[in-house]
Amino acid sequence: MKAIQDHSELELQLIVGASALLDRYGAVIRLIEQDGFPIAARVHMLIEGETPATMAKSTGLGLMELPTLFEQLAPDVVLTVGDRFETMATTLAAAYMNIPVAHTMGGEVSGTIDESIRHAVTKFAHIHFPASQGARDRIVKLGELPEHVHMVGCPRIDLVADILNADRASLENELFERGVGDHLNIDEPFALVSQHPVTTEYGAGEAQITATLQSIRELSLPAIVLWPNADAGSDDIARGIRKWREHEGGDRMHFFKNLPIETYVGLMKKTACLVGNSSSGIREGAFIGTPVVNIGSRQNARDRGSNVIDVSYGKDEIKAAIAQQLDHGPYSMEPIYGDGQAGKRIADILATEEVSVQKCITY
Repeated sequence: MKAIQDHSELELQLIVGASALLDRYGAVIRLIEQDGFPIAARVHMLIEGETPATMAKSTGLGLMELPTLFEQLAPDVVLTVGDRFETMATTLAAAYMNIPVAHTMGGEVSGTIDESIRHAVTKFAHIHFPASQGARDRIVKLGELPEHVHMVGCPRIDLVADILNADRASLENELFERGVGDHLNIDEPFALVSQHPVTTEYGAGEAQITATLQSIRELSLPAIVLWPNADAGSDDIARGIRKWREHEGGDRMHFFKNLPIETYVGLMKKTACLVGNSSSGIREGAFIGTPVVNIGSRQNARDRGSNVIDVSYGKDEIKAAIAQQLDHGPYSMEPIYGDGQAGKRIADILATEEVSVQKCITY
């Protein structure tokens, strides 16, 4: 968005929707506005419940609402990100309206519903911005024309590189005035927990997050725990966190709904171990050198660096892997997902590439 906003031949129109509008998920829209991005439109499309049915209905609601906004804004290209259910609604709306679709972070594999969405969006998209060479190769194998598949890297790495290079990583003293829980000394080893629901394992989230928190407690490791995203099963993980906090006490733990990117990157740089199943451990973690314990199937088969230890949901296995990462310490940087210049490359391509909505597919 920054690169598009700064480009002389492009105009940024930003639509913000779904969980980014809601306080229960940290009201990300406030962070967007603080970063200096004007909001062109808002779309309320998230049906409460976080079940497979409400996720499907939320996708449908987005498909009902977004065409009206596209008619009003009349974009030349719709740029959509990754593999979430909102991306499916965005893509379908634009494609049916003959608006070229540009897609970042396609071509990756994970084995969950996210992968199905990601590959489906690829077949609707007209311009592709994969983050790794393996992802680019898969998009071409899906039949997309190589000249429209640009291996630019992951835009999230741009943010990480900028924050680290400018020493912007923000770990202010007031950090623990937000959220709830104990004040931690982050100059001593601590875990950073970011664990989301796996939609294909709906109903298992409470037991999964409980095992994670138990393993951390048994290691006597302080922890910063983040709230899950809005995927189906979010309530299960949130319930597990609340029960842990209320019944186990949550000693030496602090819980946040959301964090500014500068703060999160700073914590990734400083943490003794990132625990959970967030893609940030795979992507940003490789670039930063963060020790990561990746739990379960959410990130299956995604390209990863040597900083990641993969485990199942068993408490003892998680505990052993965390202990191994504590012994190892920080890793060397591995730029698997880019070098910090993805945004500029994407903006330049969007400003110059001519794309027809009539797709020419090769097989």
